[in-house]
Amino acid sequence: MTMTEQVTEPATRAQPTPAADPSARNTVVLVSFTAVTNLADGVTKIALPLLATRLTSSPAAVAAVSLTLTLPWLLTALHVGVLVDRVDRRRLLWLANALRLLVLGGLLGAYAADAVTLPLLYAGGAVLGVAEVIALTSAMALTPAAVGPRWRERANAWVTGAETVCNEFCGPFVGGLLVSIGTAAALGTTAVGYAVSTVILVLLVGTFRVRRAEQPERVQDKQSVSAQIRDGLRYLWRERLLRLMALVLTVLCLCWGAWLAIMPLMATSVMRLSPGEYGVVLSALGIGGLVGAVTVTSVNRLIGRRWALFADLVGTLAMVAAPALTTNAWLIAVGAFLGGMGGTLWAVNARTIAQYLVPAELMGRYSAVARLFSWGAMPIGAGLVGVLAEWFGIQTAFLFFAIAVVAIVIPFLRTVTPEVMDRVERAKRRQLAETD
Repeated sequence: MTMTEQVTEPATRAQPTPAADPSARNTVVLVSFTAVTNLADGVTKIALPLLATRLTSSPAAVAAVSLTLTLPWLLTALHVGVLVDRVDRRRLLWLANALRLLVLGGLLGAYAADAVTLPLLYAGGAVLGVAEVIALTSAMALTPAAVGPRWRERANAWVTGAETVCNEFCGPFVGGLLVSIGTAAALGTTAVGYAVSTVILVLLVGTFRVRRAEQPERVQDKQSVSAQIRDGLRYLWRERLLRLMALVLTVLCLCWGAWLAIMPLMATSVMRLSPGEYGVVLSALGIGGLVGAVTVTSVNRLIGRRWALFADLVGTLAMVAAPALTTNAWLIAVGAFLGGMGGTLWAVNARTIAQYLVPAELMGRYSAVARLFSWGAMPIGAGLVGVLAEWFGIQTAFLFFAIAVVAIVIPFLRTVTPEVMDRVERAKRRQLAETD
C-alpha cells in the first residue's frame, strides 16, 4: 500500500452517533483522570527515592529506585501495546490502578512494620513502572474512541497540559511536602489519588475494545505476540510520515534526556547558581509546556500544523544551544521556555495526527512504539551526555546535541510537506463526515 493510500484511507473506528456524542463529557473525564494519576505519579517518583535515602547512602542504590520506575518502558512497552489491542482499554486502566494500589498498600504495610528494604522498593518500583506503561499506552489508544474528531485536538491539548503541570511540577512539589510530613502521608495520599482516578473512569461513555470484526484475520488473538509486535513496527516503517516523526522524536527526546541529566551540574559547577536560581531556570521548561498546551489551537490556526511541529525543532535547538553558547541564566531560561513550549506543540499535534491515521486495531501498538521512542530515548540521552561531558566538557556536550537537532531539519522539511499535511486534513474531514 502506498503512502498516499495509507494516509487517505480512513481509520476504522467505532464512533458514537451525532445525537449522543459524548466527546465533551469524555474529554473532561480523560483530563481529570490524567491530572489525578499524573499528580500521584509525580509524588511517587519523589517519595520512593527519598525513602531509599533512609536505607542507604549509596548513590547507585538510590538511583536504581528511579531506574525501576522508567526501565519498563524499554522492556515491556511493545508487549503492552499488543495487550492494549486485544483487551478493553478502560479495563486495562483499571488494572493499572489496581497494581498501583496493591504496591502502595504493600509499602504502607511494610513501613508500618518497619520492614521496608531496598529489594522491596525495587520490586515496587518495577510494578509501578509497568503499571504506568499500561496506563499511558491504554489512555492514548482509548482517546480516538472516546473523543470525536471535532474535540480531539482540544482534548489532546488539555491532556498534555495536565500531564505537564501535574507530573513535572505539582507532583514533585506536593511529593516533597508530603514526605516532609511523613512517608505514610505520602504513600497514603498517592493511594487515595489512584483510587479516585479509578472511580473517575466509571464516567467514561463508550466502548473501548476494538471489535473482532474490525480486525483483519492476521491480527486476531490466535496470532503470536511477537508477530503482532512485528505488525505494529511494520506499519510504522511503511508509513513515511509516522516513521519520520518517530525518528525526529527520538532525537528530540535524546536532547531532553541530556538537558535534564546534566543541567543540574552545569548550574552548580559552571554557572554557580543557587538552588533557587536553578529552580527558576527549571521552571521555565514547564511554564513553556503549559503555554504550549494553552495556545496550541491558536498556533495551529495561525501557522498551520506543519510549522507547529517544526516549532519543536526550533525550541529544542534553543534549549540545548543556549547552554552550549552562554552561561547567562536568563538566556538559558528562555531556551528552556522555548523547548518546553515546542515539546507540547509537538506532543499535541503528533497525537492528533496519529489518531487520524492509525487504524483502531493498531492504536495500542503504535502508542507503545511512540512512547518507546520518546521515554526510551531519554535515559540514553542522559547516559550519552554524561560520557561526552566527561571527555569534552559540559558545553561541548550540549553543542553535540544542538548539531543533532540541526541534522534532522532537512529530513523533516522534505517529508512533512504541505501535501502530506493536506492528506492528514482530508483524513480528518473524512472522519468528521462519518460522524455527522
